[in-house]
Amino acid sequence: MKTVLLPICLALALLGASAQAQGRVYRCGNEYTNKIKGRTNCRPVEGGNITIVRGYTAPPRSYSGGTRSSGTRSASTTRTTTSPSGTVTRVHSPEQVKRDSDARAILEQELSRAEARQAELLREYNNGQPERLGSERDYNKYLARTTELKSSIDRNQADIEGIKRELTRFK
Repeated sequence: MKTVLLPICLALALLGASAQAQGRVYRCGNEYTNKIKGRTNCRPVEGGNITIVRGYTAPPRSYSGGTRSSGTRSASTTRTTTSPSGTVTRVHSPEQVKRDSDARAILEQELSRAEARQAELLREYNNGQPERLGSERDYNKYLARTTELKSSIDRNQADIEGIKRELTRFK
């Protein structure tokens, strides 16, 4: 227990010492500083601690239309070229082609599962007249299940259309 408390106490002592060493803080417009030589309109800040978070500025991106490489990758991983019509075509590495084919296979499996589920839902829905279950003696329960089946069919159809849209991106 003592070995755990010692580093914590040292850290707290160092933090306290650094906070005390800062001295008086002044606000000069939108800037906080402890050096006000030659400045006007500076007021001392009273009260709690001040935390200043600097905004993040992204480094500029330099993109050339030629070959891109990063780190240890080879220079032929991705190449972009411009065709005579002005459209940009991308030539992918074998690794990217493999990823695309894997993604296409997964989407095709999902599509076949969704279509099988849709067929099952349509068969159960029976054109708006599903068979009554034994637990549905109350007509309202039957109507609620019918409504739920219809919304499930609509959701599943939307899923099928979304998967088909995704598949067209690979072809």
